[in-house]
Amino acid sequence: MQVGSRTLIMNPVSGTGDHAELVRQKARGKGFAVWETEGEGDGVALGRRAGEEDVGEIAVCGGDGTINEVLRGLEQADHLDEVTLNVIPAGTANLLANAVGIRSIEHGLQLTDKGEVRAVDVGLADGEPFVVSCIAGFPADASTSASGELKQRLGTLAFVVSGLQQAVEFEGLDLQLDLHGGGRSDSWEGSAVTVLVGNARRFVEQGGQADMEDGLFDVAVVEDVPAGNLAVEAAIHRLLGEGTDSVHHFQAAQVTVTSDEAITFSRDGEIAEHDRVTMYARPRALDLRVGPDYVPDPPA
Repeated sequence: MQVGSRTLIMNPVSGTGDHAELVRQKARGKGFAVWETEGEGDGVALGRRAGEEDVGEIAVCGGDGTINEVLRGLEQADHLDEVTLNVIPAGTANLLANAVGIRSIEHGLQLTDKGEVRAVDVGLADGEPFVVSCIAGFPADASTSASGELKQRLGTLAFVVSGLQQAVEFEGLDLQLDLHGGGRSDSWEGSAVTVLVGNARRFVEQGGQADMEDGLFDVAVVEDVPAGNLAVEAAIHRLLGEGTDSVHHFQAAQVTVTSDEAITFSRDGEIAEHDRVTMYARPRALDLRVGPDYVPDPPA
């Protein structure tokens, strides 16, 4: 194995921030060079460096935001489809790790030697990659205000619940959606508080893993949410259930969201604003080590 062919990029302060020394020791024992972030954006720079140095296997120790930064850097270096990614979950919600059956830091480290490698889809939103989901709508401060406890209980839906709780006066955005792929085209137009585009996450009442290898997003559009209701969390669970008039479900390989005003969207927790966002799935673009509980074709 050439020097530098295995590299671990670690956010030493993610989650509880008590994992750094353990991970350094175990990763180096497994032949990984260890690079550490010191602030926001460092994951992008280190991911880009890994691509430029032609690293073959990367482990990322941190939360979903750190993983997203590294993927952005790899994409910038045109190296995303040339690397095997290992997830070492050290964040709060660890949505990607949970989706692919990685239970803990120790489990993730064990899998770097023996975990099955699957080729999974990568989403791109205006060219920026995401693996878990892209959520459009809500003001930016509401989209990022979910507590750690809420993230642990509800995962991606924590952003939706927190957004509704913080944005009672938010009456939604007039949106137009154009959806293509999966053998059909759809469109939707109206006032919505959020558009949920899942790659690893399904947006239905029971939540859970989406099919990450089918080249399609699982999309939910939420309109007419009773934001003033004190039981917002219960309302979200009810609304994301099947057969409700206020939620529209689609599957698509490409989703374009257009509005007359700026749309805030959270791409695996990274916030940006645009008045038009195009998201498309790049089929099986990333080799990812998964746990034994990963289900390639989860039931709908």
